Amino acid sequence: MELDCVDVDPNNMRKRIAIEHLRVGMYLDEFVGSWLEHPFWRARFRVEDATQLQRIRASGVREVWIDTARGTDVAAARAAPAAPEPPAPPPISAEAAIAPRPVTYAEEMRRAARLIGKAELAVQTMFADARMGRIIEARDALPLVEAISGSVDRHPSALVSLVRLKTKDRYTFLHSVAVCALMVALGRQLGLSDDEVRDAGLAGLLHDIGKIAIPPEVLNKPGALTADEFRSVVVHPQAGHDILVGDSDMCDIALDVCLHHHERMDGTGYPHKLAGEGISLFARMGAICDVYDAVTSDRPYKKAWEAAYAVQRMVDWRGNHFDPAVFNAFVKSVGIYPVGSLVRLKSGRLAVVMQHVPGALLTPTVKVFFSISSGTRIAPELIDLAQTGDQIVSREEPRDWGLTDLNDLWIHGD
Repeated sequence: MELDCVDVDPNNMRKRIAIEHLRVGMYLDEFVGSWLEHPFWRARFRVEDATQLQRIRASGVREVWIDTARGTDVAAARAAPAAPEPPAPPPISAEAAIAPRPVTYAEEMRRAARLIGKAELAVQTMFADARMGRIIEARDALPLVEAISGSVDRHPSALVSLVRLKTKDRYTFLHSVAVCALMVALGRQLGLSDDEVRDAGLAGLLHDIGKIAIPPEVLNKPGALTADEFRSVVVHPQAGHDILVGDSDMCDIALDVCLHHHERMDGTGYPHKLAGEGISLFARMGAICDVYDAVTSDRPYKKAWEAAYAVQRMVDWRGNHFDPAVFNAFVKSVGIYPVGSLVRLKSGRLAVVMQHVPGALLTPTVKVFFSISSGTRIAPELIDLAQTGDQIVSREEPRDWGLTDLNDLWIHGD
């Protein structure tokens, strides 16, 4: 059987081949397709055995790039026995190929849940590799950044809202995923270029890699830190920078955000007490995204703030902690009433925020479910406030109404 390559990169020893031609001993340099379709976090490694080969073939990936300078070439593999081929994917209709159907919000929520699960494992592996002294390469992390960016671009609030529900024991790794998504959304809102948005997302994903230098008992301590413990915490930006600089291809934006995401506009941050314009745009973005996800997440030492309350509190920190202009753009990206917020309507009903309408911060799509006058639940109804005469009059605390299932109301969409 002739093992024809699909494509050859003339600038190096890379070849693009069909998945059925992949053999043990080849160096897999890149998967062709979605990051979610293959079962590995890294895209570059030598195929070591038949089990690993079968895992790749059983995935949704149909083509890969191999590096013949680092592994077996296709010509050398001609005599190797072929592993059983997985079933061919169903054909794609001509209409779908020309104009893919838009993804609904409910579909994106399901995609986001799957992405969050795989992303958590990827970040966990990344942190473990860093602890073992392995170089963290930007090229390995970028497919995850692109997957997160794709979700944000399809429905900006889906992944950002869903990842906010992480439990305290999952905070360390999913915080990186959340900040990546928030940085992408904020970068889009600020009108940054595609390359800048990508690098901002990468910076968000890697900004806390230095936390591997913090003792676990300090990182997960439920009470207040001692002076010595706090000193062990403030070293993590420099520790992270030292890890990332090991990759000569790591972008300057990721290095800067990792080192300076705890700087404050008034000069009270760390590690260098930078102030005002001395802090880059991307580090100012990172500071806002990092704090928002931190205060809206359950931590060992505190319960999460409601998202709308967090936005309200962070307004008071503008100027001292955050750049006012960047913070205003951030509010536009997440909403004054972020998805999942409980609000009181002028009509005397309670509702949970479901989606944001671009350019209409005060009129999101909400799901009404409670009559204040009768004090009882009503049949849930999805309404677009921009299309009705109703309006939000205040945000509410779920505990004040004895509500324990608020998340179920918005997670399951319509």
